[in-house]
Amino acid sequence: MITPAFDLSQDPEYLILSIRVPYTRTSEFDLYVDGTDFKFFAKPYFLRLTLPGRIVEDGREKAKFDIDKGLFILRVPKETAGEHFEGLQMLTSLLAPKGSRSAKPLVEDLSSGNVGDEEEEDEEDFDWQVEQEVYTEQSEEELKAQQKYGFGNQRSGVFARLQEELSDVIDIKNPEGTTAAERRQGRLEAEASAFSPDHYLADFFEDDEIKGLLKFKPWWAKLSPSTEQVEEAAVSFTDDEKEQLRKFTNRSYLLDKTSRHQAWLSLVDILLAHCYEVRATEGEHSVESPWTIRKLSGTLCWLETYVSLQEVLVSFGRRVLCFPLYRHFALVSAALADTTKILQTGRACVLKCLLDVHKVFRENEPAYILNDLYITDYCVWIQRVKSNKVTAFAEMLQKASLRKEDLELELEELEEAATMVAEEEGASESAPISRGVCSGASSDSSGSSASSDESEESEEEERSKDSPPQPQPTSTASPIPQEPPSTLPSAERKVDALPSASQGTRQLIQELGERVAKELKISQDSSCKAERSCSQLSSTEAKTEASGSGGSSGTLLELRPQRNPLLIVQPRDDPDDSDFLS
Repeated sequence: MITPAFDLSQDPEYLILSIRVPYTRTSEFDLYVDGTDFKFFAKPYFLRLTLPGRIVEDGREKAKFDIDKGLFILRVPKETAGEHFEGLQMLTSLLAPKGSRSAKPLVEDLSSGNVGDEEEEDEEDFDWQVEQEVYTEQSEEELKAQQKYGFGNQRSGVFARLQEELSDVIDIKNPEGTTAAERRQGRLEAEASAFSPDHYLADFFEDDEIKGLLKFKPWWAKLSPSTEQVEEAAVSFTDDEKEQLRKFTNRSYLLDKTSRHQAWLSLVDILLAHCYEVRATEGEHSVESPWTIRKLSGTLCWLETYVSLQEVLVSFGRRVLCFPLYRHFALVSAALADTTKILQTGRACVLKCLLDVHKVFRENEPAYILNDLYITDYCVWIQRVKSNKVTAFAEMLQKASLRKEDLELELEELEEAATMVAEEEGASESAPISRGVCSGASSDSSGSSASSDESEESEEEERSKDSPPQPQPTSTASPIPQEPPSTLPSAERKVDALPSASQGTRQLIQELGERVAKELKISQDSSCKAERSCSQLSSTEAKTEASGSGGSSGTLLELRPQRNPLLIVQPRDDPDDSDFLS
């Protein structure tokens, strides 16, 4: 017989069952409804469910079959109108155990009242006080015989048959002969040797990518802690996830108090690794996802069995700073907050995350072994856990805290030392720069003043050499009115430094002096103001010197660095020179 694909929903008065039965005859349906027991038969399909609430067959039930889709929809009234059926999304827990004539497990804990209530305890809150016993020496053979692992420490001898896949799945060389204490010691030593201060400090100071990952919002961020009714509406499963839930074999787990305690702690360890991987890849799994999840989880990588919640957090924090690509303590805190949010949302959200991990491992050749050891059992077990247990555990995780000093990797000392070195290097680099600026300004100031004096002296010598003695003018000397300055091609550039400007001026003066000849009088007005970060240069005003023995005046040529380099003024009584210069 084939188990058909099915889905359940509800309203205040009816339970709605959607069963997909393609390629079947519409006249061969058979239904059986009795309290919490529901049976459906349509050759070759058979479905039997154990419902969380009671339904009745009183004539109000309705059925509809869509031939095109092969979908059978049945509406069955609830025995108590308005009752809410919890766990309708937990498809695996609704299926009867394989080979059983009833919904009861083959092995049942008689101390519990109903099926699946082995998780129920007398107290409502968690009691994390592990019972202690007097230590007794055991022989080596007895210790080896007791080495177990997997969900609830119920598996052994698995890796003895899988030696080839051993190194690709876990970091323990001999899991069958290694005690829990030896596993922990080996894990701590491996983490200490793998920790890289350079990698950590690089991510600590260059954290642009880390900030981007911290801003990422995973799919569970939009969910809010709520009741069971709202949780079922908020969390939806894909068709592939529903198909996987139907493939799981329904089981009952008889766990003692210590095993149950370890199962909860390992669940948190796996969820923390999953949350980190989702944030590091921004929700898009990669080929490195199986490695990242199992490497960050001490449960999956070292078959670790924790005894306290703080041990889980410390182990996860150390491994985040030792192995993955992004090693930042802020990512540890973000994963802790994400895991708390998932547990607060309820069982459906936890189950969806576990199904995601199951898919990642299922698609990876060696990692599928971890599904058989842990993830499949967790997917089935979490469906039987009561919602109040998940909520209580979420409250405990929310109160937990993790600090850098708890990781025992000397993170704060590394950060403080690196910060001091960075500050010293910054100060040493900025000091020569500031000194160079000051010395450059002072040298520019002295050089400018010296070059200004030298240029003035050289100008006087050149004027005395290039300008021959001028004859007495025939007309009476009169003031020369200045015309608007004419702009030379070189005047369009601003003068930034006095030495370069004076050199260019000397060349122009020599050329013009030869052409204008006797009646040209040259005077250089050099002024430059240079403001630097360390000193302010004083401005040099233009000096005008009259050359020649007579009182006759000629054409005046001025250097004006503030506006135009040359200002040429022509006398009114010399039209030929005016035409030449214009």
